[in-house]
Amino acid sequence: MRLSEFERAVEHEFGAGGATLVADLTLSQLAHRTAAECLGAGVPPREIWRALCVEADVPLARRHGVGLQDPPRD
Repeated sequence: MRLSEFERAVEHEFGAGGATLVADLTLSQLAHRTAAECLGAGVPPREIWRALCVEADVPLARRHGVGLQDPPRD
């Protein structure tokens, strides 16, 4: 997962409140750091996305593939 995919996934799942979650919600799986702190520390976005989903109780069905761009159409 690229950073841009992470950002799309956050926006898609959490809407306008996503930026606040990234900045303020501590992630127990990642040493109680926020997603923003983890990104700054070089933690892979996929790992941060998974931890954010756990903390926010995102259903499993919505955790995979969100944030990916639609495949090109012919």
